[in-house]
Amino acid sequence: MMKSRLCRIVLIAFGLVLLAPAQVKTEIPPVVPSAKPVAVEHIKVHGTALEGNLEGNSVDREVMVFLPPSYASAKSRRYPVVYALHGYSIGAEQWSREIHVPQTIEGAFAQGAQDMIVVLPDSKTVHNGSMYSSSVTTGDFEQFIAHDVVAYIDAHYRTIANRTSRGLVGHSMGGYGASRIGMKHPDVFGSLYIMSPCCLSARGGGPVNPANEKALEAVKTPADSAALSFGLRAQLASAAAWSPNPKKPPLYLDLPSENGAVRQDVIARWAANAPLAFVDQYIGNLRQYRAIAMDVGDQDGLRIDAGKLHDILDTYGIANTFEIYSGTHTSAVADRFQNHVIPFFSKNLCAAANCK
Repeated sequence: MMKSRLCRIVLIAFGLVLLAPAQVKTEIPPVVPSAKPVAVEHIKVHGTALEGNLEGNSVDREVMVFLPPSYASAKSRRYPVVYALHGYSIGAEQWSREIHVPQTIEGAFAQGAQDMIVVLPDSKTVHNGSMYSSSVTTGDFEQFIAHDVVAYIDAHYRTIANRTSRGLVGHSMGGYGASRIGMKHPDVFGSLYIMSPCCLSARGGGPVNPANEKALEAVKTPADSAALSFGLRAQLASAAAWSPNPKKPPLYLDLPSENGAVRQDVIARWAANAPLAFVDQYIGNLRQYRAIAMDVGDQDGLRIDAGKLHDILDTYGIANTFEIYSGTHTSAVADRFQNHVIPFFSKNLCAAANCK
């Protein structure tokens, strides 16, 4: 059955239309022989910002914390922190396997990166992804990351509780999250790394596929959602994040098509959540960052929009680096994390207790 153009637009936005099974393999960098082990802690963080969400997503979220080799022995030392956001359809645990931590963190430290704490919060929802957005349906995951998780880590670990000592990075949906949260919260984070970001552009409407519309309208429970194809489930996730409707149970969302017609009001609401559409409103915020980096694979359909964001920053004179590397959407993510992301934050996060 042919997919509707609307469904295809969502798939393109998530960067997965052209990925063949062999292309999703992540290449793992070799173990660095001199690497010292980092400690891994699995904790739960209560999301005050998620309370009362209409989807019933868990308010107490899994979070993985990676503590550097010196953490246990240097009892008075405080550390910068990197918050790393996962992509759509996975949670923190699978994200940790994709970037192959703790090995890649240990490798980066062994190759000269300064010790830091790395935090992987879980933002998976009933429809497989929060979009790191603010919605009564999913819960306010933007505020959960920028406030609840950061506040918990600062309260329970020896961090340098200063924006110049906090970094934010994300891949795919997490790259969207890093873009969105980064633009809005320079008071919380001081350096920003955006990896293969999805969903930067405003999407338009198109011909409606009646079968797809019927399948979406039939969803009443989480089990119904889990049975959908990737593209249709991604539509539900996007709608829950960007077009919530508290008066429309059981899903509490408005879909981009209804009764065989595209709903332009919903398309407009989605467009309002596209970073390329709202970036001009946050130029002053982006100027506050010590450093901004972006990267994307040359075989990743998301490279065009990532390049557009880079061009906008250049137009406004905001210092940033942009690299198109050899690879697909996921093939080099572990290598990038070890050899580019952690070194970037090592260089740009303040490691002194009196950071300003």
